[in-house]
Amino acid sequence: MKQGKKIGQGAAYLLFVVLVLLGTERWLTNSAARGVAPAFDGVGLTGEPLSLARHRGQAVLVHFWATWCTVCALEHASINALSEDYPVIGVAMDSGDRAQVAAYALEEGLRYPILADESGELAARYGVTAVPMSFIADGAGRVRFVTRGMTTEYGLRARLLLAEWLGR
Repeated sequence: MKQGKKIGQGAAYLLFVVLVLLGTERWLTNSAARGVAPAFDGVGLTGEPLSLARHRGQAVLVHFWATWCTVCALEHASINALSEDYPVIGVAMDSGDRAQVAAYALEEGLRYPILADESGELAARYGVTAVPMSFIADGAGRVRFVTRGMTTEYGLRARLLLAEWLGR
């Protein structure tokens, strides 16, 4: 009987911790875009057109980061790996002009399409309050998940898979 009570208390504690973490994440991303993702059309660092509309029918990761952000740099390998399996659009905000961002991307070995958001206009439309900040949209262009701060490749993969499923 005592072991059953301990298991129940452990499960209640775990549920409490999960709820606190989810609530904190929601509070930190309160100003973030929800519902239909803000549309954008831009030109990537290598001259390719970038937009969400090009990825209709697919889950897509819109990842806001900055060249000066240490935490963002820790995520580069994960975002590169994700870009091999999912559409990824990187948005470098507050990081200088296209040439400066392109030099940084080359130095860091970034392989996904990147848009230089020199003015911060796109970040403002998405409600980005800190970097890194990631938005996962489903195939219909609806924001399904928002994360702020460091996250794992597997966490993003799980969200992308779920966004694919939810967007059907």
